[in-house]
Amino acid sequence: MEKTSLEKQVVSLLVEKKLSITTVESCTAGLIGATLVNVSGVSKVYSEGYITYSNSAKVKLVGVKRETLDKYGAVSKEVAIEMVEGAVSKSKADVGISATGVAGPDGGTPEKPVGLLYIGLSIKGDTQIHEFQLQGDRQENRKKTVEEAFELLIKELKKI
Repeated sequence: MEKTSLEKQVVSLLVEKKLSITTVESCTAGLIGATLVNVSGVSKVYSEGYITYSNSAKVKLVGVKRETLDKYGAVSKEVAIEMVEGAVSKSKADVGISATGVAGPDGGTPEKPVGLLYIGLSIKGDTQIHEFQLQGDRQENRKKTVEEAFELLIKELKKI
């Protein structure tokens, strides 16, 4: 029997629970949203997403505070929270997912090494943040971010 893809599971759960979703992505530059729209029928639950690759886009599109970026940096729990909460607020979606990280191979520091990733998840106003340390190259890290995001979402949606 064929294994159901993660994105099909996500869309199926959202449709079943009558929940809408928005995405806000930095390190993945739209890959989460693009993967979701591989699923036929996703338009029932997904109407908009945000690619906030630059700090100015994070501020302009989803209301991340400049002070938060200055204090914690773009790759931080604090920014992941403001990204997902801002996207949910703007889109009026029930569910939001954010991703910010250092995909590599450049951009890492001792404090924030390549592969550091934060995923924010907001479901009906309840926000949680998850930290990961990925080990792949740039493309593998971006792909793994999408998988981690969907696995978190599936786990949390099954609790509702």
